[in-house]
Parts: sequence; structure tokens; C-alpha cells
Amino acid sequence: MPDLLFDGPEWTFELLSKAHDAIEEIALNELGLDIYPNQIEIISAEQMLDAYSCVGMPLMYQHWSFGKRFARDEALYRTGRQGLAYEIVINSNPCISYNMEENTMAMQTLVMAHAAFGHNHFFKNNYLFQNWTDASAIHDYLAFAKNFIAGCEERYGIDAVEEILDAAHALQTQGVFRYGRPPRPTAEELQAIQQQRQGFEDQKSVLDLWTENAMRAETNLNELKDSALSDRQAAMNLPQENILYFLEKHSPVLEAWQREILRIVRYLAQYMYPQKQTKVMNEGCATYTHYLIINRLLEKGLITDGAFMEMMHSHTNVVLQPEFDDPRYGGLNPYALGFAMMQDIRRICEAPTEEDREWFPSFAGNPDWMAVLRDAWANYRDESFILQFLSPHLIRKFKLFMLADDAKQANLIVSHIHNRQGYRDIRAALAQSYDLAYQEPDIQVQDADLRGDRVLKLTHAVRDGIVLDPKNRDEVLKHVRRLWGYDVSMTASDHKTGTRMSHVSTAA
Repeated sequence: MPDLLFDGPEWTFELLSKAHDAIEEIALNELGLDIYPNQIEIISAEQMLDAYSCVGMPLMYQHWSFGKRFARDEALYRTGRQGLAYEIVINSNPCISYNMEENTMAMQTLVMAHAAFGHNHFFKNNYLFQNWTDASAIHDYLAFAKNFIAGCEERYGIDAVEEILDAAHALQTQGVFRYGRPPRPTAEELQAIQQQRQGFEDQKSVLDLWTENAMRAETNLNELKDSALSDRQAAMNLPQENILYFLEKHSPVLEAWQREILRIVRYLAQYMYPQKQTKVMNEGCATYTHYLIINRLLEKGLITDGAFMEMMHSHTNVVLQPEFDDPRYGGLNPYALGFAMMQDIRRICEAPTEEDREWFPSFAGNPDWMAVLRDAWANYRDESFILQFLSPHLIRKFKLFMLADDAKQANLIVSHIHNRQGYRDIRAALAQSYDLAYQEPDIQVQDADLRGDRVLKLTHAVRDGIVLDPKNRDEVLKHVRRLWGYDVSMTASDHKTGTRMSHVSTAA
């Protein structure tokens, strides 16, 4: 009989290393996972709170919002109104996992299986993270960002830097490319960026490049093409969904160091964007991975029944899906939905019903269920994963149905139930609810005439009649105006009919 990995609640670094190696053998050799090298760090509750405040990054520049978040979370934690995560994992190479020092040895084993192998595999293999993030470079970039902003504070003052950061943070959700890569910078732009990052040399020439030269090029182009709107839009790559990118490139008033700060904020927002698109899949992958691993550890006699029960108690709490009338209900639990879908894919592979074979002919009955899961983890995001893999069986299990969303009706109407068409429509509607194109407002830069009134014109494509909160909208527009330097207007129109719904503007 093999020796137990541990026997008792207390952990040591020697026991952690031993458990890590046992988990690694199962993850790599039995499950076929492909991971970055692991770097596991044990941190205190206060350090975990600090990691919370900095969106889980190991390094971060200073900003008052991070301190505010720390103070809030610490107060809630100290008064028992909020717990802390057992771990935080970072999409980096090596993959960094922060484990709480208060964890028992059983919980340390569970969170290593969950984060250091489940999340790690997902970060390394999912196409969104492969295409949009650079796990090997993020640590160096964070160090650069922290030092650059600290240098700006020394040179230009904390208030001046904070003003730019406040505006950039207000526009973070509108500072990502959702569908395509940004245009490649020219050689002159690359040289100016490098010059700016190497210590603020030759400030005037950098500013010339970003403002006067850019405006002169715009002027020459418009003179040749008679100032046509379409030509101006083509010259500035309009319409543009990434507002921070547009302001960084075309604002008439920003200095080079301010543009660099915008670039830092939007780069980090872009780095985190794949995580927003894969919450169900990422947590489902990690949860199912730790579930498989701890069961194998028990089967191999490496952990006690007591340790296994402690792990399963935590696992059960994580995947709990409260009923709609439960005070704890807050929508679908991504851990519960993700884990259930991973289990269901295995069921369809191992013991498919006729219904499964009809709905999933490509993998129903496939004996290599782990290969099916690895393929799904690599090639889908939440929206497409649900649209492709959510089964009628799981729809029934979660008791999903649809209500007609019509504000003009006095009563709610059940529009889709558990029948053939109902399953398809429920699945499509649930998938759409995870599509960030529907969850975040579609606001784009439509025009900016640098030779004329210089008004920055934004458009908001309104979906399902859901308009922006006027107070928040007006406050964010003030930040846009600060970065643009001139008036900003925004027109809201229905995305289907084009009917104009509102028009607002901000002036000096």
C-alpha cells in the first residue's frame, strides 16, 4: 500500500512538494494536461486582500481605487461578512498560484489541483489566451508599468498622473479590441514609444509626432480629398470600438507620457478580457480537474477518507446552485454550470442516450472523453461553449425555461419550455447572456474633425431598449472630454432600426 501524502491538517513545504508531485503525475500522465511551470506561493490573509485589490496581479502601479478596494474588502473580512478565496492564480509563465496560509493540508492539495493544474492548463491552451495574451512577458510589463507611472508621479506630480488614471479607468471597459487586432504602429511611432519609455528624452519631438504631425497629415489628406467625412474616417480608422486606443492615437491635447498611461491601462484591460469571456469554462475546467484528481488520489490510497471528505465538502459548496427563491440566489453559478457541463460531456461520451446521439453526433459515444474536454477547453469561450455543448438533459436538470421579455406586458409569460424548439431557444438565449457584445454597451467613436470644430462624436447602439444610466453616462463623458480636450457628444440609436433615442454633449 502506498504511503499517504499527508495525515493531519498541518502543512509543511515538504508535504506541499510531495502532494504537488503526486497531482502532477495524475494531471500530466493520466489526464493529458499541458501546463506552464508552476510557482506556488503561500500568503497571508492581508496579502490575499492586497492581491484582490490589484485584480490578482503580482505587481501593480499605485492608484487610489486599489486602496479603496483593499479597505472595503478588509473591513468586510475582519467583521465576518466576507470570506477570502482559497487561492488566486495568474495567467503567466511560470503560472503563479497564491495559496492561503490558513488552509489545511487537504485544502492546499485541493487548490493546487484546481489552480496550479486546472486553471494553468486552461490559460496555456485556450485560444483566447493564446491569441490575446503573452504569459511570458506580463511580469516584465507590470514592472515597467509600475516604474513608469511612479516616474511620472515624481516628474509631473501625483495629481496630474491621478487625473489621467481616473479617466482611463473610467473607460477600461471601452478600452479593448473585441473583434480584431489594432493597426500595427509605424516605424516612427515605435521609435517615439521606445524613446518615451527610456526616460522621457526629447519630449518635444515625441509630442510633435503624436499631435502636430498627425494633425498635419490629417490636414493634407483632407485638402487632397476635399474634407470628405468618409476620407476622414478612413484616415483615423473609424468607427473605432476601442475608445482608449483612439484617444491615445488622436487626442490633440495629450502629452506623450499621458498617452503611455492610456496604453498601459488598455493593455491590462485587454489582458484581462479573455477571463471575462471564459468564466464558466475556466472555472468549470479547474473544478472538474480538481474533482478528477482528488478522486484518483483517493483511489490510489494517497489520501485518507477524512481528507477526501474535507475536500468534497468544499467542492460541494463551490458548485452549489441555489434555487431562484433562495436568499443566496444570484443567477447561475459559473462553477455549478461549468462543472455540470464537463460532467455531462463525459456522460454523453460514455453512456449516450438516443437524444444525446441526435444532438451531439460528433462526440456521443466517443470513448476518449478527456480528449473531447481538452478540445472544448482549447477552442471555445463561454458563449460558443454553451451554444455547442449544453444538452437537453442539463436544461432539464437545471430546470431552465424562458420568460417573454416585454416591458409593455402586464404579466410575465413563459415563452419556451422543455420541447425540441424550446431547448434550442433556451440554449441560444443562455449563450447570448454570456456574450459580452450584449452585456457591455456598444459605444464607438464615429467622427472627429480635427480641422473643424474638433467635437468627438460617439455613438451608442442601444440593444433591447436598454439605455445608459444618465448620471454615470455624463460622468464618464467628462472623463472622455478631459482626455480629448474638446467637446464630446454621444448619440444613442436603436441598433436594429437606427431610430435616434437621445443626444447629449459636454462642453468646457
